[in-house]
Amino acid sequence: MHDYAMLADGDRVLVAVSGGLDSLVLAWLLADWRRKAPIAYDLIAVHVDMEPGDDGPGEAAVVTSGIVGRIGLPLHVLPARWRPDPEASAAAPGSHDLCFQCARSRRAQLFAHAHDSGCTTIAFGHHRDDIIETFLLNLTCAGNISTMVPRQELFGGRLALIRPLAYLDKHEIETIGRQLGFAPVRSGCPLREQTRRRDIHYLAEHIYQQIPGAKEHIFAALGNVRSGYLLKQTGGRRL
Repeated sequence: MHDYAMLADGDRVLVAVSGGLDSLVLAWLLADWRRKAPIAYDLIAVHVDMEPGDDGPGEAAVVTSGIVGRIGLPLHVLPARWRPDPEASAAAPGSHDLCFQCARSRRAQLFAHAHDSGCTTIAFGHHRDDIIETFLLNLTCAGNISTMVPRQELFGGRLALIRPLAYLDKHEIETIGRQLGFAPVRSGCPLREQTRRRDIHYLAEHIYQQIPGAKEHIFAALGNVRSGYLLKQTGGRRL
């Protein structure tokens, strides 16, 4: 948080809580840090409900609300504006496109809620493994060298995205979650997470097993780019 100046006095922070362990630990972290930080900031937790029922929020939203309540934060549940059709999703050959559409819709909904509620910052629970796997995903499937960054300004600086868990590995977050007694909510993804990102996760794990220290070196490389040793962009690229 210090390296990227993620929080400032007077910030109003929207914590995106999916119900997974990463976002629950993030909500706890920001609430706990606020009690001892030399700055004051407001926190609200927001959950985009992908499975709302006719009689109210879905199971994930109810369980998440209970855990977030234990942390001491208010939770705003937003029924998802767009949800994939489970039957169509199961047969869709381009599942990565469906994942992109779903993620984009949820993020747009969070942006809109942040604007309406006067938030200056949105906090996501992405960690070091997510950052490396996004780099590998963009490298192998999108033809560019990029990843998600710990802090990013949008809309001319009116909104910042922060990822306070960026230096932590997934297993470290899982350890913290167990110590806190958090039980993650099951995924409501109709694809059951059989996605291109999951394929990249397995690829990354294979690399780490075959090459000791590879994770640390890949992560360090994302901040050590030697642009003079990269190719020029030309019209003759073959993708």
